Parts: sequence; C-alpha cells; structure tokens
Amino acid sequence: MLFFFFSISIFGKLYLEFRLVASDRRSWRILLFGMLNVICTACLLMWCNSTNSMALTAYTYLTIFDLFSLITCLISSWVAMKKPSQSYSFGFERFEVLAVFASTVLVQLGALFILKESVERFVKQPDIHTGRLLVGTFVALFFNLLTLLSVKNKPFSYVSEAASTSWLQEHVADLSRSLCGIIPGLSSVLLPRMNPFVLINLAGALALGITYMLIEINNYNSVDTASAVAIALMTFGTMYPMSVYSGKVLLQTTPSHVLGQLDKLLREVSTLDGVLEVRNEHFWTVGFGALAGSVHVRIRRDANEQMVLAHVTNRLHTLVSTLTVQIFKDDWIRPSLVAGPLPAGAISASEYGTHSGFPPLSSRHVEEMDPLTSTPAKPSSPPPEFSFNTPGRNIQPVVFPSAPPQRPYSMGLTYGASPYASMLNQGFSHPGTGLGLGGFRTSFNTVPQRYGSNPLPPQTVAEPGDSNRGSSY
Repeated sequence: MLFFFFSISIFGKLYLEFRLVASDRRSWRILLFGMLNVICTACLLMWCNSTNSMALTAYTYLTIFDLFSLITCLISSWVAMKKPSQSYSFGFERFEVLAVFASTVLVQLGALFILKESVERFVKQPDIHTGRLLVGTFVALFFNLLTLLSVKNKPFSYVSEAASTSWLQEHVADLSRSLCGIIPGLSSVLLPRMNPFVLINLAGALALGITYMLIEINNYNSVDTASAVAIALMTFGTMYPMSVYSGKVLLQTTPSHVLGQLDKLLREVSTLDGVLEVRNEHFWTVGFGALAGSVHVRIRRDANEQMVLAHVTNRLHTLVSTLTVQIFKDDWIRPSLVAGPLPAGAISASEYGTHSGFPPLSSRHVEEMDPLTSTPAKPSSPPPEFSFNTPGRNIQPVVFPSAPPQRPYSMGLTYGASPYASMLNQGFSHPGTGLGLGGFRTSFNTVPQRYGSNPLPPQTVAEPGDSNRGSSY
C-alpha cells in the first residue's frame, strides 16, 4: 500500500512538470515529432523482422536515438522554465547533461548488442529478404534528417561542437579538404567538420544501399552482417566522445579549453590594488556552457573589502557565471615560538609585565593565543584559513643585557674556573673564535650572534727551557 501511494505521488509530480512543459508552444513541435518518431520506429522494427536484416536493425537504432534526443529537448525546455531552489542552488542544468550522457551511453550499448548478434550471424548466415530493405533505408534516412534539421537541439548541438572529433569525422574531413580544393563552394558545408549526426545517418544509408545492391546482384547475404558491424562501429565511435565530455561535466571537472583563460584572469586578479594572495581556487562546469567557481583572496589590512570584491567579481564574471569570493584581511598576532619547557633564566608570559617594566599581558589575550597558529582562536568563528610564522604587532621582543665577568689577559694573575662552559650552554662561543664578550639572556633557545669589535690579544708561546714565561691563555 505504501509503495502504491509512493508511485502515485511520483507520477503526479511528473504529470505536473509535463503540464508545465506543454504550456509552452515551442514544446508542441517536439511532442509532434516524438509521436511521429514512435510510429516510424515501430514500422522499421517490423520491417527488420520481415527482411531478417541486421544492418537495417542497426540503422533503426539511430531512429531510437532521435527519440532520446527529442526527450532531451523537452528536458532542456523544462530546465529553462525552472528557477534555482533551496535544494538545487545552481539550478537544474545538470539534468540535461545527465540526459545527454544517458542517451549516448544507451546508443553505445545498442551498438554493442549489434556486434554481439553479428558475431553469431557470421557462424550461420541466414537469408536476407530485400523486399523492404531499400524502402526502410529511405524512410529512416528521411525521418532522421527531418528531425535533426527541424528541431533545434541545444544540448546536443553544444556537445557535438565542444567534444573531440570522432574517427569518422576525421576521415571525412580529410576527404572534404581534397574535394573542396576542386570545388571551393562545398567548403561551407563540409568544413571544418560535418555534423556528426548527419554524417552517421548518411554513412549508414550508404552502407545499406551497397548491401542491397550486392545481395540483389550476387546474393551475398554475408554483406548484411558486415554492414551491420560497420554501422555499429560508426555509431559507437560517434557517440563515445560525447559521452566522455558529458561524463566529465557530471564529475565537475574544469574544461580543458578554458584553463588558459582562467589562468590569465587569476593573474590579473593577483595584480589588483590591495590583493596579496589568491588561493584555493576551484572551478567546475555546472551545465553546458555554465561555469561555477570559488576563490579565496587575502588582502591588506588597509584595503577596502567591498572595492576589492567588486573588482575581483568583475574580472572573473566574464567567464564564471556563478562565482563565490571569500575575502580575508591580512591580520595576525605573534605566535608562540617556544613549545617546550622554558630554558633556565627565561621568564614566562605571566612574569613578562613584572620583569620588563611593560604592561602585563591580559588573560584574555593569553587565552585567545593558539600555539599552533598565528591567528586568534575565536570559538565562534571557523578555524583560521591562513597561518604565518612571523612576529605580530602586539608583543615587543624583550632583551635582558647580561654582562658576564670579563677576564683580563696578559696580567700574570691567577683566576678561578673559566665561565666559558656555562656560556656555551647559552649559545655563546669560545673567545678565541672572534665573538664579542657581551651576551644576552632571552626566552629563546638560540639567538643570532653578533661579532664583537674587540680583537683578542696575540697569544704568547713559551720557549723550551724558559720556566718563567708561559702562555697568557
């Protein structure tokens, strides 16, 4: 019972959407051609059964593809009438992409079925009746071309131009260049490349015409199976690039033909006044010809956010129809540089105000400082996007001068233990290396050393046998 009510609700929604599409007069032509297509397909399938021709069956699948293309036209009209909703914030354009992908994949599956049946027929070839073979060929060709030229199919027109060329189009293009060299007037029709749907219909009709003549003249029934294989291969080769292109759109990839333009626009955005960095850029296709994207922009602290946002949107909107820009200001505080226990003689943050004479650090700032990042850790905001290991502007470095006892040289006096061992532990070097004697005690493990300006006196080396003279160091 639950399934019954669920089915009624689904069919009710489909009926309401169909009424919405049928309210447009432009959809009436599509519905009319759809009814004629169903009648024509039914007649062709009956003639395929009476003639026992596999080639005519393969050619009839192109008429079934025309029915799928008409359904895609109806979906495209429905998408144009619908507006973005809360559930579909980018609109309903992906439905027509899905329709194109499903249509091309189904026709390729039909071509694989024809190949499988043809392999079986090569083992045992039945007789072909040519009574309605040529009639069915002309009927299918006429109706297919009439449908392609009378109904404007926007999704398939875009895919046929944006997708890569098939092997059939490439071979025909080579022949067309040679022919247009002789007859230049045909260049507007044959170059740069023919419509793939018109081309596959003409090629299939030509294969059926050759099959009819060979069977009538020499009774070569196996030619019908060979023509069926040729039509299936041409159908598969024509539909495969379109299914690949629509599949990439469904996977939300960036189109390869717009990568250069996007890189150029991002370089222009990075040179705008106030912009420091452009990062986390991501662009993808929502539908055929509809590009969406998001980008994070870091700006100076003194820059105007609204002005930068307007300039960035103006630059990228020429290519990206749906754009999300997030602005970050260049603002941070000093990070915690010591993650372990403080060394001997260093002061903590709580003792900073009492020992240095500067105002003590408030508890609110201490709580908000995150030791892993350089931005304030606010509970109400998401984690910071940018982190910089650079000193901030809220804390000044504290330096405590410490003058270690200096040891005079060449005075002939005796002193206690040398303090150099304790100085080496604090990062100072031996006096003989040329470093100054003055030192600093800070809360950092290592500080940059400064070469002193007091040169050491020359050393005196004791000569053998002289016990009164010795080294001063």
